[in-house]
Parts: sequence; structure tokens; C-alpha cells
Amino acid sequence: MSEGNGGSRPEPEEVPVEVEEAAAVQEHREEVLEHAGAALEVGGPEDHLLLAQDMVAGYVPGVNILNGCTLTLSEGEVVAIIGPNGAGKSTLIKTIFGLIPVREGSLTLRGSSIAGLPAHGLVERGVGYVPQTRNVFPSLTIEENLQMGAFLRPKSFAERFAVVSDLFPLLGKRRRAKAGSLSGGERQMVAMGRALMMDPSVLLLDEPTAGLSPIYQEEVFQRVKEVNSTGVSVVMVEQNARRCLQICDRGYVLDQGRNAYTGTGRDLLNDSNVVELYLGTLAKA
Repeated sequence: MSEGNGGSRPEPEEVPVEVEEAAAVQEHREEVLEHAGAALEVGGPEDHLLLAQDMVAGYVPGVNILNGCTLTLSEGEVVAIIGPNGAGKSTLIKTIFGLIPVREGSLTLRGSSIAGLPAHGLVERGVGYVPQTRNVFPSLTIEENLQMGAFLRPKSFAERFAVVSDLFPLLGKRRRAKAGSLSGGERQMVAMGRALMMDPSVLLLDEPTAGLSPIYQEEVFQRVKEVNSTGVSVVMVEQNARRCLQICDRGYVLDQGRNAYTGTGRDLLNDSNVVELYLGTLAKA
């Protein structure tokens, strides 16, 4: 309507700067995901201790959380999996451990397929897993929790208990204490200790520092390095991305169930795109 007819055009609303920035970041992320897969150099199953290649998986039929992501783990490595919420990090590690079926892709350990194996079959083959929540039996003592970890080889309990107690002295000192009486950080030590009772070559950790105080978070990271120094290769899903990348050998950034970036921990920490898109101000501190 013209001004002569008594009307006026409304002023266009200004788009908040924060919205414009978020839209630009999302557009950049989509561009990264469109081209990221081609940059991965993987090799064959015989080249890696663990190889999860082009993995497609999900919880509900017909709905995929993983959309073709790939991960490799070599002997003696600590590998980090980071990314935004909902990126598929925990889904990937649960799929590796057989808790979620592989719909497409391949999963090998020392060159042999482990796709479709049940959890106890993976434990027998040297894969340990520590879930993020409900990772101890609270009504059992520390010693009984560790006995559960050695249920496939009960005769090895005393030997393995001594090894695990060396790594986690608290477990030996308080072996008669109920796990339910422990702090969150102490429970995490019990959960990691139980996973190590079968002397695994691969340890899968799902958010091991979630909900812990900064002091206990740092202790968990230090324990991970100590476990790794004994010859155990580690795959670690972690929200504390900055600290995790500082201790890992290599890292994967997942986004929408696909590989966005991969590289050494140092390279990812120093990559301006990774900082801008995924790490934010935490990585700049």
C-alpha cells in the first residue's frame, strides 16, 4: 500500500548476528561432510588391529545413525572419537562391541570379521568395553565386580586382580567395599578395572569422564594413558574434546554419522576449522 493511501511498508526484521553465524557454521559443516569421506586413506583389514569401515547402523529399523563412517586402530594407539551431540559417537562404539547390528560395512579384528559376534564372543577375542552409565554392579563389592569381569576365565582371577590393582590401587585397598558406596570417579575405576580382567588388547571407553569433577576427569585421562602403556589399544568416545585430543595419538571428528575430520590429536587441536565447527572456545582456552 502506498503512503498516499495512508499505509507504509513494514521494515524488514533484522536477523540476529548469532543466527547468521549459526547458519554459516551449519553450511560449512555440510560442505565438510560432502567432501570428507574421500580424504580417508584406510588400507585393508590386515593393516590394522581394528578396522570399522563404511559402517551403517542404527537403533530403529530403517533409521540410520551411522551413515558410512570409518575408524582404524593400530597396535598401541589411543584413538579419540569426538563430535557434536547426536553425531553417532556412542553408536559407533556400541556397534563395534556388537550391541547394535551392522547394517552395512565391515568390522574386523586382526583381519578377521567380528561383525555380528555377541558381546561375550568379543570379550573372548580380546575386546573390552566400558559403558557410560550403569557400568558397575552397585550391590556387589569391588572384588565381586572384578570377578564378574573374569567370569570367562575364573582361574585367572588372582593373577589379573593383582595386575589391575597395580593400575588402580584403590581397587585393591577397598576390595570389600560395595561399589554403590563409591563416588562417580571411583566407580569409573571399577568399571575400567573389570573390563581389563580378561586382559584385552582393545579397550572401548564410552564417555569415561561424563559427570565427573575436573579432578576425577584428569585422573581418568591419566589412567587411560597408564592402561595404554601396558600394551592395551584404546578407542575413547569423549565430550571433553580438548583434553582427549591432548592425550590421544589420533582422533576422529564425527558429524551426522559420518567422518568430518581425522588426524593426530595435535593436528586436530590446531585445525582452525575443527576449532570453529566442533570445539569452540574450549579448544581456544
